[in-house]
Parts: sequence; C-alpha cells; structure tokens
Amino acid sequence: MPEFLQHLANAVILGGTYALLGIGLTLIFGIMRVVNFTHGELYTFGAYMAFMLAGMFGLNFFASLALAATLGMALGALIEFALLRPLKGADIDTTMLVMIGAGIAMQAGEQLMWGGVAKSVPNPFPTEPVVLGPVSVGPIRLFVLAVAVVLLVVFYLLLNRTKLGIAMRATFQDPDTAALMGVNNGLMYTLTFAIGSGLAAVAGALLGPIFVVTPTMGDLVALKAFAIVILGGLGNIPGATIGGFVLALAEEFGAGYLSSGYRDAMGFLLIIAVLLVRPQGLFAAKERIG
Repeated sequence: MPEFLQHLANAVILGGTYALLGIGLTLIFGIMRVVNFTHGELYTFGAYMAFMLAGMFGLNFFASLALAATLGMALGALIEFALLRPLKGADIDTTMLVMIGAGIAMQAGEQLMWGGVAKSVPNPFPTEPVVLGPVSVGPIRLFVLAVAVVLLVVFYLLLNRTKLGIAMRATFQDPDTAALMGVNNGLMYTLTFAIGSGLAAVAGALLGPIFVVTPTMGDLVALKAFAIVILGGLGNIPGATIGGFVLALAEEFGAGYLSSGYRDAMGFLLIIAVLLVRPQGLFAAKERIG
C-alpha cells in the first residue's frame, strides 16, 4: 500500500502539467481547427525562458514562471499572426506543413542559441522531501501541483464564466453567426493560440526545475499532448483534463509495477486500447468546447 500511494501521488503531480498541455492543444484544435505542431517547442521555450530569467538574470523564481508564461503567450500570438492568419482558407495539408516547419525552425533556433548541453533551472525550494504518512514528495513537486490546479480552475472560469470565454465558445460552434453577433473572429483566433501556447510554456517552466532543459525535450512531450487530446476526445476540454491524469497514471503505475523502461510506452498502449473500443476517445462530445 505505501508503494501504491507513492506512485499515485507522483501520477497526480505529473498529471496536472499533462492536463495543461492537453488543454492548450485541444483548445487550439477545437476553435481554430489547426493541428499545432509547435506545441512541444512552446513547452521547451517556456522551460528555457525560466532558465534564462531565473538562472542567468537572477530574477525571482516565481516572477520567472509568470514571465515565461507571458512570453509563451506572446510567441503564440506571433505565430498565429505571422504564419496562420495568412493561411486562412488554405487546405489542411498546407497548414500542417507550415506548422511542422515552424516547429523544426524553433527547435533548431533553440539548439543554436542554447547548445546541446542540458540546463538546470534553479529554484528556492529545499531538496528534503515532505513526508505525509507513507508518501514522500519534494516541495517543488507540491508547488507544481498547486500551480497546475490553480491554472486549471482559472482556465475553467475563463472559459465558462467570462464574456471572452463565451465569445471563444461561440466562435468554435459557429464562427459566421458569432461574427454577425459582433465577435471579432480574428482576435479570438489570436487569443486562442496565445492562451494555448501560454499553457504549454508554463508547463515547461514548471517542469524545468524538476527535470533538465534540452532543445529536444519537447519532442516526446508533443507526442504525449497529442495522445492526451486523442484520449480525451478532440475539442473536449474536460476530456483533455482527465486524459492528462489518466496518461500520468498509466505511465507511473506501468513504470512502477512493470518496468521503468516502458514508462513512455505505457501511455500509448493505453491509448491504442481505448481507441480500439472508443475511436472517438473517452469523452468525445459533438460541437463542444468547455
């Protein structure tokens, strides 16, 4: 039982950041119908920004996280404005190729700027773990979980309790009618991509201090984000949230009870099993964002 509880705690902590990744990706796909192949690089970008601000410039760690998320949103808005907006009305193949190219260019730029040596993001938390009965958790991991939960709640309130959220959901359901009602669809697309990018960047900034930061760290993360979206159902925000935690549980318990070498494979095996039974995903819903 102590081992089970430890694995459960580790999975819940990791699941919070997975949920942020999945939500950001499914939000962009749900509203813009764009498969964002730069999502993993935006995650890497957030981790490097946290390293630069906290490690190189000596900025306060918590302020560094907030700034990394803000810079991620700004970069996302730039990508939408410079790359996606000129492609409005283009076929999906062209858009996908452009986004794949943008992802490759971003990774090459990170490699050129930061080199291939892994970086470590300094943080103010002690290394001695917090012991809660049979469970031992590092303070930085508890902080990551708390921030992830707060961001998930804030995002839910934004999407369901604000005029901006209503406008975003209206744009998803019927962009033409939303435009007739005074919604600026172009602005909604930019904000959607910016918010999705910011969620990816803050996930990278949060996990940067736990792991190491490298130019290729976003490759596997991007695959996992796509897996979460597929698992939860395309365009379903609650599904992406739950899918993030389900993927983390599969990875943690698979690594703990089978083999750590199969940690990353366990989540994908779970997705294959789910899709064989429910091709639409666990929580798919028609015409839904929120």
